[in-house]
Order: sequence, then structure tokens, then C-alpha cells
Amino acid sequence: MHKIVEVKAKENYQIWIKFIDGTEGEVDLSHLAGRGVFSEWTESNSFAKVEIGSSGELIWPNGADLCPDSLYMKVTGLTPEQVFPKLRGQSVSA
Repeated sequence: MHKIVEVKAKENYQIWIKFIDGTEGEVDLSHLAGRGVFSEWTESNSFAKVEIGSSGELIWPNGADLCPDSLYMKVTGLTPEQVFPKLRGQSVSA
């Protein structure tokens, strides 16, 4: 898991994050604003109340959270197979 160690909310639902391995960058979360658990972001500047949870994930006061691994992939442009090499060659069955 790629823990987030620093976070800064920016304008227009952009977020700057830094991971435990030193990787850092911005992610555009505007596609989530106003939808489901993220609907609160459009009210009273609640997007800026982002914090880092105990597992290194991003959390907001209403209980919304985002997985650090998916954010790591957005920052780096890596695929799941690149981030988790053990996924390579595994067949998926339902």
C-alpha cells in the first residue's frame, strides 16, 4: 500500500498529495464533486477539510474516503500490474 503522508486541497477540486516513498503530485477530483458521498464538497468549503486517515487514505468529515493506491496510480500514471507486480499473469475468475 502507498500511504499518503501530506495533503493539500487546492482550487477547483484539485489535490496535492505526497506519498511515503517521496512520490508527489496533483490529482483532479472534479469529476467526483457533487456525486454521491462527494456531494458535500460543493457546500461550505468541505473539500478543503481533507485529512489523512490511519491507513494513509484521504478522508473527509462526512466519511468519504479515497484509496491511496488508486491515487498513486493517478499521480504516477502506472497501471495496477506495475504497482502490484504479483497481479501479472494471474487469471481472474468470478
